[in-house]
Amino acid sequence: MPVSSCGVRRVELSVAEPEVSVDFFAGVLGWTVLAEPGGSFSGWVGDRLAARVVAGDRGWRVFFGGDEPRELRGGSAVGGGRVLHGPWAPRPRGGEPCWVELMAEEPDDGFWVGELGWGVRPAGEGFVLFTSSRQGEPRPVAGRLATSRARGWRVYFAVGDVVAACGRVSALGGRVVVDPVVVPTGLVASVEGPGGGGGCVLLERPEGWGGAWA
Repeated sequence: MPVSSCGVRRVELSVAEPEVSVDFFAGVLGWTVLAEPGGSFSGWVGDRLAARVVAGDRGWRVFFGGDEPRELRGGSAVGGGRVLHGPWAPRPRGGEPCWVELMAEEPDDGFWVGELGWGVRPAGEGFVLFTSSRQGEPRPVAGRLATSRARGWRVYFAVGDVVAACGRVSALGGRVVVDPVVVPTGLVASVEGPGGGGGCVLLERPEGWGGAWA
């Protein structure tokens, strides 16, 4: 079994118009944006990379820390380098990724256990927590929801005020898909960028990675 992955190396959004999307998220989340070669961009919160935005049509991809860089499935991979976001990383700041959840119609938890060395903890109807024991007692590193409504990884970003952030989403040409609501993770809202790209979840003032799961 591989060494247990203890968090997320980075997240990446692949969209048709990366400049439009990165400007939108910079306005909503307060990123500092840097242009990169090839027409891609990176969004930063202080000295920590929040996300990369690149040209394409794959939506969000999640790169987990691990012992061997490789492709996984469902919009994910193992990336080299230091884990920036996870249960043992510093508390998420506003604008940073603060949780990820896998949406799956036919869950295959054994795949993630085998590939990333995670444990599985039931946490509600159709929902489990993937946990890592890499640095001590098991801590939640990601969630998995059994659903037919969507597939792939859903990315959460920390914000100081969900209602205010939703106002910025609307003002910048995006759409609030699900109004602010309290769920087991905390106070969240689901939003998407202009043209329907880059759908994600905003989580208000998470105490740690995973909000209330921390």
